[in-house]
Amino acid sequence: MDKHDLNVAIITGASSGIGEAFVKQVVKVHGIYGSLPFQEIWIIARRTEKLELLKSHIDDPRIVCISADLSDTEDIKMLEEKLEAETPKVGLLINCAGMGKRGNVIDKDAKSIEDTVTLNCTALSTLTRICLPYMIRENIVFSRFNGPRIINVASSAAFLPQPGFAVYSASKAYVVSFSRALDIELRPYHIAVTAVCPGPVATDFQVNATDGQSSEFTGFRKFIVADPDKLAAASIKASRMGRTMLVYGFMQKLLHVVSKIVPTYWIIAFEGYMARRKEKNEVKDLSND
Repeated sequence: MDKHDLNVAIITGASSGIGEAFVKQVVKVHGIYGSLPFQEIWIIARRTEKLELLKSHIDDPRIVCISADLSDTEDIKMLEEKLEAETPKVGLLINCAGMGKRGNVIDKDAKSIEDTVTLNCTALSTLTRICLPYMIRENIVFSRFNGPRIINVASSAAFLPQPGFAVYSASKAYVVSFSRALDIELRPYHIAVTAVCPGPVATDFQVNATDGQSSEFTGFRKFIVADPDKLAAASIKASRMGRTMLVYGFMQKLLHVVSKIVPTYWIIAFEGYMARRKEKNEVKDLSND
């Protein structure tokens, strides 16, 4: 088949966690997004061996592994050149690559802050921009319910500033704002954009966010941890329906409502108070040892 007729899905952050779950869902997609099943599925992540392992487990010849660090402008350029060379018709773009580090800003090194903003905001926006020319279909009429799609994985952390997680929550607020504005911009082209906002998800995110100090969510969060496969399936469904936002989970929906009603300062001041109280208790416990 002529490469100009290819229908491609692109998934970033695909080597593990939510990204891996999306790959497992997308290989099962049939007859939606205005096309037959995707003829190629590009999975993108830094770790080549993890991508190849995932491909071998799924055993689908349509999967194309692309090793790229999206925080590196040279790798973004490489992806742009691949698009220019192959001129695919992109039916689905899932921006799932992201990172975050817990802790107060003063305790974080400048590199981790830069990397978080670069990956969560700049890379997501830039990759979206370079994919858009390959998503716009000329001489083909789509509706909002069967045209090309973009899924941007944000977080319920986007709803409020989070002391102790300030850079991450701010970066995810950017993703939500960017997605909602982009969805309006792309309506003339019948391209729907969905921002996905989960709470805690059962992935390695907590380990990475705490630099290995914690592998599990604590407090009330451990009771509301979402399954990544169910989250990915719900996200695909929301995207198919042309929804602009999916707030996943009852507690996250409640947080979304509360964030619109209760003054922001009251909430984050309470969060700060609880964090300081926790730190004092930890210091007290250490002094008693």
